[in-house]
Amino acid sequence: MSYDEFAFFNQQLAAMLRDGMPLEGALKELCAGMRTGTLRSEIEQLEADLARGTPLKEALARRELPSFYIRMLEIGARSNDLPGVLTLLADYYQRANALWVRLKGLMVYPLIVVIVSLGLTLTVALALKRFMGQFFDQFAPPQALLLSVWIPPIVLAGVALLGLAAAFIPSWRAWLRWRLPAFREASLAQLASAMTLMLKNGMTLPEALAMAESLESGTPAGKALARWRHLVEAGQGKPAQWTGDSWPFPPLFVWLVQKGGEDVAAGFRKAADIYQARAAYRIELALYGALPVSILLLGQMVLWQALPLMRSMTWMMDMLGGSMSGD
Repeated sequence: MSYDEFAFFNQQLAAMLRDGMPLEGALKELCAGMRTGTLRSEIEQLEADLARGTPLKEALARRELPSFYIRMLEIGARSNDLPGVLTLLADYYQRANALWVRLKGLMVYPLIVVIVSLGLTLTVALALKRFMGQFFDQFAPPQALLLSVWIPPIVLAGVALLGLAAAFIPSWRAWLRWRLPAFREASLAQLASAMTLMLKNGMTLPEALAMAESLESGTPAGKALARWRHLVEAGQGKPAQWTGDSWPFPPLFVWLVQKGGEDVAAGFRKAADIYQARAAYRIELALYGALPVSILLLGQMVLWQALPLMRSMTWMMDMLGGSMSGD
């Protein structure tokens, strides 16, 4: 599901509801203009359930929509402010889309460079193998020489496989998301934005922490959120009372939340803004540095393969010279 499309859908739905259109009618009209895909299918089924008289909470529970989104819609319906919640959700998913589009570019670009480099080094390796097969038919070239020709494509193939695994294995993604700098900042910004949205719409701090904990289940952030929730439930309800180890939340993040004072939502909002800007800066920095580093890496790999060719020619000339001297 595209966050960009999802954000636009929520903006349009909020505007229609403000104009007095019933929810079922607004969903039906929006579906007519949406492209075929998972989001349209889920919204069509939601509209059909509502048209049959199914309560919104029950209809939402049947759909494969983000759990955070479902929970926020339930809060909006309960507080009779569904358009306001939808507007905030649109802003939330728009911010998330802006970050993750850049992060995908940061992941895809190096992977493309690695795959292209793999193809080039593999071509060079095959060409060198053919060359050595033609010129060394009378002599057996050293095994170390053959091995050195194939090391660069083998190394690049390993790097490409690791990159694909990190992109497609959920447990790897979760582990890297809270450890790689740009991804960690983006995750912090998204979580702080989610906390702001929940607190602004009437959730208590323990409820918001519990919801965030469920969203980050199985990650280092989930453990830290659980510890904060236990502190609040034990009577330490103010962020200023949250002491001790807060990893993977850096001290700056905790300090920004604490600076909100009694307005915890404002503290999380400030943290979301700061870390969104930090994530964007780190991503831009990484993208600008990726091109020259990739060119240097590719040049190193080609040179690595060219050196065996020079050594093989020297070895061949020595062998020929030795044969002629023996004659």
